[in-house]
Amino acid sequence: MQLEFFPSRTLTLYLARMFVVRILAVLVMLVLVLMMLDLLSTSGDILATEGNGQGELVTYAALRIPQLVARFLPYSVLLATIITLVTLNQNSEVIAMKAAGLSAHQVLAPLLLTAAIVSVVSFGFNERVVTRATATLKAWEAADYGPVPQDSGVRANVYLTDGASVLAAATMTGTGNDIRMADVTWYERSDSGMILKQVRAESATYAAPGWRLEDTVSFDVGTAETRQQPVMVVGKQLTPDKIELDTVDPDAEPFWRLSQSIDAYEAVGRRTAELRAKWWHKLSGPLSAFLMPLLGAVAAFGLARSGQLFLRALIGMALGFAYFVIDNAALAMGSFGGYPPLLAAWAPFFLFLLVGETVLVRTEE
Repeated sequence: MQLEFFPSRTLTLYLARMFVVRILAVLVMLVLVLMMLDLLSTSGDILATEGNGQGELVTYAALRIPQLVARFLPYSVLLATIITLVTLNQNSEVIAMKAAGLSAHQVLAPLLLTAAIVSVVSFGFNERVVTRATATLKAWEAADYGPVPQDSGVRANVYLTDGASVLAAATMTGTGNDIRMADVTWYERSDSGMILKQVRAESATYAAPGWRLEDTVSFDVGTAETRQQPVMVVGKQLTPDKIELDTVDPDAEPFWRLSQSIDAYEAVGRRTAELRAKWWHKLSGPLSAFLMPLLGAVAAFGLARSGQLFLRALIGMALGFAYFVIDNAALAMGSFGGYPPLLAAWAPFFLFLLVGETVLVRTEE
């Protein structure tokens, strides 16, 4: 009986290389297909903007592909696991490894090690590439696919509250007193939430206090009158510090910067459940790739000619996709305060880790 967790070096490299090739092949296939479908639905909006052409379509694809890679990398690891293990089973390689004295865990060890490395790479890719691409793409979409904002601090679809009233902007750039908003709408509301006046403006800058709206068109709901004014000051209780807190986008902020944003929220007594859940999920999300070989392991064992191989592959796929469904549901519950953020991010991972380990032990060990 072998006490080492890994098989021989040659076998480990053989399985890891086979697994990596299939992960990349499945990932490229998924990303290409999904990118084509995405372009079919958005290319009309991109080309509708004057001056846009093939270059802008390429720019959109370059910004969208990192998001697709980040989202579907765990799915690729799951499908690659099933393809790899089914191939090994059909070629009787699993039988040969078990006949040589390897346990089920030793057969899976190279795949688990590879998946762990993929998880680390995925985390780094998300923090360095995906967050920046997400911030730029959201700002570009808010500008109706006009010129891509060069400022990495651009924020899109800003929604701010001043008491009962609301200040919305398509984009916001700058920090502190240099904040500038574009395509601004001010909703003046009563304490009961009824809209009293709507004001649209091309831009807004900080007026210390309040926000200076330029080239405004206001509509009074009570009198149904429309007025145009060159300048109007609104939202005198909205300070740049409050706006910086209100515009935190967890999908567009790296892990360490999001930690600082959460600390700033807690310092002023703001609710942080959604941000905290997303913060934890920045760790548990990439680590989900490590689970996939364990959940798909059921496809590796059992005789290939027994008629059960296809069923085993379906069971492995069902376990993997069940994890993604429950993980998304738990994250949504954590964002709304139904679960504690730590539990929402990590409970699905450890639940399916136990499920996968139980299935493997009960069936093969």
